[in-house]
Amino acid sequence: MLTEKLMKAINGEYTSIHVYEKLADMASTPSQKSRLLAIRADELRHFETFSALYHALTGNAPSPVLTESSPKTFKQGILQAFQDEQETSEFYQETADSSHLPYVKKVFARAAADEQRHAVWFLSFL
Repeated sequence: MLTEKLMKAINGEYTSIHVYEKLADMASTPSQKSRLLAIRADELRHFETFSALYHALTGNAPSPVLTESSPKTFKQGILQAFQDEQETSEFYQETADSSHLPYVKKVFARAAADEQRHAVWFLSFL
């Protein structure tokens, strides 16, 4: 069901926003910190878009929850983020492909492309 997929996406984005802020604080170079904050800004945009879509479909605001804890080390967090971005990209693309609603297709396809781009950045940090 679309609302369940949206809630999964909202929780994932909500968690990423928090984790990436922590990773930015752990970054060892200004360029890493800047890139992490830019990725976090993308995640915030996804969160807002998915939340608005959820509200439009249900009439209710979502109640997001954190789905994972903050990383203990920068390297652990980056590796976790890389894996998460890859899995999320796949989930978003599958959701886009399975929807018959043009706006939903567009939103999830765009987010899938962003997540894939983020994964490449996280890989470069490793």
